[in-house]
Amino acid sequence: MRKMVAKEETTLLALLSGAGYSRTKVKQLIKYRALTVNELVVIRPDYRLLPGDAVILKTEQETSSETSYCPGLEIVYEDEDVIVIDKPAGLLTIASETEKVKTAFYKLTAYLKERSAGEDRIFIVHRLDQGTSGLLVFAKNEVAKRTLQGKWEEVHKKYRVIVEGIPRKAKGQITSYLRETKALRVYSVGADNGEGKYAMTGYEVVTVGNDYALLEITLVTGRKNQIRVHMADMGHPVAGDKKYGARTDPMGRLGLHAYSLAFPQPTTGKLLEFTSKMPGKFEALFLNKAGGKVFK
Repeated sequence: MRKMVAKEETTLLALLSGAGYSRTKVKQLIKYRALTVNELVVIRPDYRLLPGDAVILKTEQETSSETSYCPGLEIVYEDEDVIVIDKPAGLLTIASETEKVKTAFYKLTAYLKERSAGEDRIFIVHRLDQGTSGLLVFAKNEVAKRTLQGKWEEVHKKYRVIVEGIPRKAKGQITSYLRETKALRVYSVGADNGEGKYAMTGYEVVTVGNDYALLEITLVTGRKNQIRVHMADMGHPVAGDKKYGARTDPMGRLGLHAYSLAFPQPTTGKLLEFTSKMPGKFEALFLNKAGGKVFK
């Protein structure tokens, strides 16, 4: 951290230029919210300074350790290429025909636009269903988007899922080819007829309690509604998922949470790993029915 005090009326850019910072570096500091004037974050290099104004420059380590705040979203991680959020259940990833504003994409776009004076953008990398909570990554430039999507099958994605009933096998894999109807309902077909998309889902029972099971799901492929369809195929639909045959809704939401995500940083290749805490309603269901805390 470095502190400078303006001795005369000037601009933020002029003060920092006089201290040896280039215009590009000043813009970079602003972009990553590393500059404050009198403890307020500034977003314009032409910000007017008065005599006595205190300017604080934070280091990269200091800014990266701070949690960014976006109303309605929890930002887990952000760098120059990606932004990872913990999406709440009920929020769309992107706009639908009937909803344009209440989406993660809209909220992040507004947040970055305000912070960077319209310079930053975000790009869709993958999606979570509206009823699913958990980790979701967006790219902040087209190169990062293409890099992530080009290797998406190599990304490690794990979910915690509450299903109705208790699977006969404690561990296994489900495979099928998935097709989608005109009514946007996905279903499995046993063999490839050229129209379906191959899907593989690994599962393992974590705990059980009173006609429900908590599973850890590993996605080998990432198809639309894949987990929901495969759980229904197994005879154990996701709790709360009436679209795919669930009879109960014990939590008032879909029992599906994206809790673990790991992928190489698009530019450096460094492995980024994130985990998300289980939703309280998940935990409460098993605390009430099984009589103890069961989450690892």
